[in-house]
Amino acid sequence: MKRSHNEDNFAVIEEDHLYVVADGMGGHASGEVASQMAIDTLREFFRATSQDPEATWPYKMDKSRGYEENRLITSIKLANLRIYEAAQRDPKLRGMGTTFVGMLIVDDGVLVAHVGDSRLYRMREGKLHQLTEDHSLLNDYIKMKRLTPEEIENFPHKNVIVRALGMKETVKVDTSLDRPQAGDIYVLCSDGLCGPATDQEIEDIVAGHERDLQKTADALIDRANNNGGPDNVTVVLTKVIGVG
Repeated sequence: MKRSHNEDNFAVIEEDHLYVVADGMGGHASGEVASQMAIDTLREFFRATSQDPEATWPYKMDKSRGYEENRLITSIKLANLRIYEAAQRDPKLRGMGTTFVGMLIVDDGVLVAHVGDSRLYRMREGKLHQLTEDHSLLNDYIKMKRLTPEEIENFPHKNVIVRALGMKETVKVDTSLDRPQAGDIYVLCSDGLCGPATDQEIEDIVAGHERDLQKTADALIDRANNNGGPDNVTVVLTKVIGVG
């Protein structure tokens, strides 16, 4: 409702069972450039490694992690480097970056990866669970000391994130593995949703529209806009039909 352009991007890459939301930052067109670069890099890397499993990777594999987790992390690290280098080359893009949240469906579950404050929720049996932890200044303060609900509500730097793609030459990617159950709904979103809308509001909307994911997405975006719509709102939903 208040932004003149959209810095969010998303991808649903069905052939790789990969779902992504990226929320660009940097103002003007540069945030949009960063989030699009992240999406394009992931799409390109997954396509290349699908067609040629022996393709050379830009980063070494972490032997403590499985192949698919390494694949996902490597694609995100590569996106980070490309965004960072582009910003260093072009003064107009200086300071650009993007958050990232993605889920990759693999044989033994759902791999979750994120950087920044875009979120992934899981709705199970009517209850909403946040599967990511915001890399934000507010969340750091919450972890360091107990803030009252009023202090959290009035925190002056809610939009400050402490980790994003493109901020530095290297990036730490948080990952986890979720074990899905039939009927689970996963909600990926930019902070344009989870900022204006409370978790309770998101839970109520998903519970009330879960038979139709498009209606669910529309209702979530409408709620964020009705609550002021201060930022771009992007939502990607996927539902688990069955677990093999």
